[in-house]
Amino acid sequence: MADDSNHSGNSKRKSTFDVCLLLRAHAESRWLSNELAPVLREIEERDTIADQQLGAALAYLEVLWIEAGARARETEAARVELDALGAGEQSLPEKARRYHAAVRRLRDGIERRVNKQLALPADARARSRALARKITDRPAN
Repeated sequence: MADDSNHSGNSKRKSTFDVCLLLRAHAESRWLSNELAPVLREIEERDTIADQQLGAALAYLEVLWIEAGARARETEAARVELDALGAGEQSLPEKARRYHAAVRRLRDGIERRVNKQLALPADARARSRALARKITDRPAN
């Protein structure tokens, strides 16, 4: 009898971690797609951003990428918690793991694109820093 109640408790606990991973992965995917990817796309196209604004756009992209890292760590922690529970009924956990894998592929693809944009040549970085200094040295209106 104690075995059945323990099994039932473990099943509920596992279901909680399944749902947690699904929610974290979904939230990360939506945030990457709706918040970070549009900014990245605009920077990649460059013709939509004035040269004077490129430094600010890249700085914003860097801030978004830092937030993306925090979101990724939360998603990965949810995956670790799910994996720690081990085997059991596999339909929902397997779906959560597949969704997590899809989000990791999305994250990896965006990471390559972000790294390409943030890895500017030295002269462009220097111009960007000089522009940022000019902007911060200006008096407020």
